[in-house]
Amino acid sequence: MTTPKTPRIPIAKRIFDYLLILVFSPILLPLLALTSLIVAISLGRPVIFRQERAGYQGKPFTLYKFRSMSDARDKHGNLLSDEKRLTRFGRFLRSSSLDELPELWNVLKGEMSLVGPRPLLVSYLERYNPEQARRHDVLPGISGWAQINGRNNVSWEIKFELDLWYVDNWSLWLDLLILLKTAAKVITREGINQPGNATAQEFTGTPKD
Repeated sequence: MTTPKTPRIPIAKRIFDYLLILVFSPILLPLLALTSLIVAISLGRPVIFRQERAGYQGKPFTLYKFRSMSDARDKHGNLLSDEKRLTRFGRFLRSSSLDELPELWNVLKGEMSLVGPRPLLVSYLERYNPEQARRHDVLPGISGWAQINGRNNVSWEIKFELDLWYVDNWSLWLDLLILLKTAAKVITREGINQPGNATAQEFTGTPKD
């Protein structure tokens, strides 16, 4: 019985990512610096939010984002809900996707790509069915096929179907198309949140038939 081969990360994809970051660095670096300053003034420190996410082949890594929530607490010292801690400025960061900029460091480290399925919580790993788990056969991305086809306004099952379509149909042309459509989505701020939620609802697993 042969052991299934571990999918490899295409070298062309990594070169594509590095070249785009290099080309746009004169814009990205000042934008990163300015956003860092405004986050520090508006929300305080730490400026960067860190969270463990599942990456390529499900391997955990630390994801970096700009902080978008306050540390507001109730009278018992407990943090308030995400909805109440998400400030007006924080909403702007998310709707403009500026909070994602620090993930460029994850790209440079080889933990992420500019395009791929979004990296989700490590706790979700045990909740995927075998088919859904294939979304980890490629590097996670800052944007992806699911993000330009509904973002947080579609169900988890549909998101995973879109992720798997990307896994099976990847090409540099597809990555370029996704990045161009991502820019359009950011401009229109379409599909950022699910109604009544600060972010996407938790994935609890796909019900079995």
